[in-house]
Amino acid sequence: MKEVNQMTTKEIESLFYILVMFPYPSGVLHMGHVRVYTISDALARFHRMRGKNVINPMGWDAFGLPAENAAIERGVAPSEWTVRNIAVMKDQLGRILTDFDWSRELSTCDPDYYRWTQHLFLQLYKHGMVYRKEALVNWDPVDQTVLANEQVDKNGRSWRSGAVVEHRRLEQWFAKITAYAEDLLKDLDALDWPEHVKAMQANWIGRSEGAEFDFALDNTANDGDVDNGSTPLVTVFTSRPDTLFGVSFLAVSTDHPLVSRKWLPAAQTDKVLKTVEEMVAQQKSSGDATQPSKAGVFTGLYARHPLDSNYKVPIYVADYVLSSYGTGAVMGVPAHDLRDSEFCKVNGVHVHDPVVEPASESAADTALVFTEPGVLRRIPRNGVYGGLSSAEAMAAIVCAAEASGTGRAVVNYRLRDWLLSRQRYWGAPVPMIHCASCGVVPVPEDDLPVKLPDNVLLSGRGGSPLSRVSEWLNCKCPQCNGPAKRDTDTLDTFVDSSWYFLRFTDPHDHKLPYGASAATATMPVDLYIGGVEHAILHLLYSRFISKFLYKTQSYGPAAVKDDASISDNTRTAILRKCSGKDYNGEPFKQLLTQGMVHGLTYKDPGTGRFLRPDEIELGNSGGSSLSSFSSSATSATATVRIKSTGETPVMAFEKMSKSKYNGVDPTDTVEKYGADATRLHTLYLAPPQDVLEWNTQSIVGMQRWINRLGRLVDSACEVRPAQTIAETLTDRALLTKEARETYRQTNVAIQRATEAMSSTFAFNTAIASLIELSNYLTTVKDRTHPTYAHSVACLIKMLSPLAPSVGEELWEVCRKNGLFDSAGISTSGSASDVSVLSQRWPDVDESALQKQKGNIVVQINGKMRFKLEDVEVGTEKEILERMAKDHPLASKWLTGKQGEQKTVVRTIHVPNKLINLIVK
Repeated sequence: MKEVNQMTTKEIESLFYILVMFPYPSGVLHMGHVRVYTISDALARFHRMRGKNVINPMGWDAFGLPAENAAIERGVAPSEWTVRNIAVMKDQLGRILTDFDWSRELSTCDPDYYRWTQHLFLQLYKHGMVYRKEALVNWDPVDQTVLANEQVDKNGRSWRSGAVVEHRRLEQWFAKITAYAEDLLKDLDALDWPEHVKAMQANWIGRSEGAEFDFALDNTANDGDVDNGSTPLVTVFTSRPDTLFGVSFLAVSTDHPLVSRKWLPAAQTDKVLKTVEEMVAQQKSSGDATQPSKAGVFTGLYARHPLDSNYKVPIYVADYVLSSYGTGAVMGVPAHDLRDSEFCKVNGVHVHDPVVEPASESAADTALVFTEPGVLRRIPRNGVYGGLSSAEAMAAIVCAAEASGTGRAVVNYRLRDWLLSRQRYWGAPVPMIHCASCGVVPVPEDDLPVKLPDNVLLSGRGGSPLSRVSEWLNCKCPQCNGPAKRDTDTLDTFVDSSWYFLRFTDPHDHKLPYGASAATATMPVDLYIGGVEHAILHLLYSRFISKFLYKTQSYGPAAVKDDASISDNTRTAILRKCSGKDYNGEPFKQLLTQGMVHGLTYKDPGTGRFLRPDEIELGNSGGSSLSSFSSSATSATATVRIKSTGETPVMAFEKMSKSKYNGVDPTDTVEKYGADATRLHTLYLAPPQDVLEWNTQSIVGMQRWINRLGRLVDSACEVRPAQTIAETLTDRALLTKEARETYRQTNVAIQRATEAMSSTFAFNTAIASLIELSNYLTTVKDRTHPTYAHSVACLIKMLSPLAPSVGEELWEVCRKNGLFDSAGISTSGSASDVSVLSQRWPDVDESALQKQKGNIVVQINGKMRFKLEDVEVGTEKEILERMAKDHPLASKWLTGKQGEQKTVVRTIHVPNKLINLIVK
């Protein structure tokens, strides 16, 4: 690994950062891994051959619940289990010929890494971007522990104990990602990402323009039963201010401040609180506090309409309103909202007449609830706003509310702050200390990392395992030196992966998480590759953290200007590289998302049970079990049947899974067919964005092609070119038709492969172009022509990023046999580095792409009569003679006075210039 300060100006300016999403070290490499790492490896090799200074690191997203569960189930420490799995997967990655920069390797569970994750948390805390508040968690009452959402089954029960999960409130740490909502939304436009991924991010952020309105509690309407202290306000957000005069009720969350004896009318307090308890219990038993419901209860309270104090609005408690979303209160407009309409039906709420109608008869909606913008009806309730369009009314109503102090225009976001806390062991400990005198105090930077204790008994029960390690838990307060306790939460693993791409730029810095100059020179990542399943949370959190660090000048041009550790030349080169498009701290310039790998499944048509391969047989294979074939080895002529019943199973491609018996072991595939054939097959089956339906049977096609390439190279090395390629191309008019076509076919393949590798990522197209070129080369008759050797060299170069070991072998055969020297084909690299991957990727010769054409003069008996236009250069004499005879102007000169046909007795041909027909 070369430090930025050791790089030349050219090396800095040619930096190309390609990164694949680092894996969780499960210990097993599956076909999804093979696909994504083959894609990233091929692209890294391609860009290196294009002259880029490529950074292509690899690491491990090593914290997380699976290691903790493995520790409980197998009695092995999470650290030991993780380290062992990393070694296995690293070996497996080598078997598929990946060429990562292992000098930059990192693991998020390494204290040298999570020291800086904790540092990041403290930086967020220092800038007011981290805070602590109560939040609902999934609580297992039997195991006495917090559960992740994925640990709660569809019936709301704990995956381990089977107990009905409860929802409890615990103090949790949050990151204020909402402060960056607008930047996260608008900066999507600058990114070269798939449109559907940008749409998913935009929808998750969920920007909506509207207004907040304050409904004051009405003491008069509440018969004076409520507390006469300061009158509370019920603030609601709506994206449809034009429906404000159609509000029929307000709905508040079950834990809203109004739902208390202080504010509820005495006559209804007990009933309301009892009903609310039942609603909360129902939420708990459902296992989902956000599950849509129509349950509600009238509080006995009323609020005054913000623009009409005579308009009293009843207040209900509704379990679909959550205190964690918005203000914990919404306004119900049943005439223009389907959910509000259903709530009114169930709870007997009086529904006011619609206040908005379609703008025209053609726009009329036959539905009972009109939910679209339109025109405000001219009715007394709408007052002066009747007749205005929805857009006009929104502006006017918000203006009136602002003037009266009862409302305001606001922009709202669906995005919520990021919950960082996890009550687990295997994660980075939150670097905070709780002191009875000083409160919550950050751990001093010099005391980082706060390491995980080793002597921890993991049982999956009894809350955070860290809370039971007294020698770790008890500490001194860094402010008063009094007794204190460590925070027992660990950080969400998304925190670990939200900045690892920055650590990769300078992984051995012991004083900082990364050098400002190293990160600035390298960021943003030029090409980020990974599964579309990470299209929202991982990418969103990474964007937030990267933007935070950029804005606080942890990296970026401003940080480089003040970096005294680099030379002026290095500083100038980095700033010049940054002088282009401003990505505003975005971490990933271009994103390539790959689809899943599916395998063929067999199901019993009666029960729907997935069948094992040994339960299936092929009808035309002598009763052989399918387990002796590939899991998808069903040819068009094979009859597949269930052994025990003779029935035909239901067959479909589905996501690979152990439970579906459709998984394919990459190690077995590589051992049987070879790494190169496996890589080529994986890249060829489908474009990377699409689902790949794995069919092992067809991999033999790639094996056969590799063998044909070997024979092609052996054949090429049997002869020697008569001259160099440079000499040959000095006058292309002298090229034979075959040589000209060979050169054209080569450049067509270069163009198609280059486009596929650099922009479309259609690897199947790239491979198809190489197959077509190799097929053409087998038809070339004159193998001594330099264009043939040139074409073979280009073919091997373009093959090498996709199939590196085959590429190296073919290149070495040609080099040792002197093919390149005799053809004058220059090779890059030093005497000790003659690898094909050190060569320059071939450049396309645009002038060679089109077949050359010209005009041919046609003479009859030595006199010029007409021209054949746009004739391909090198067209043979016999074809030109036939074209001349068939030309419309030829009949005048080839027909006698009596209409008899004259005979061509001789043909004189000057290549590419004329043809003279001697007739009589």
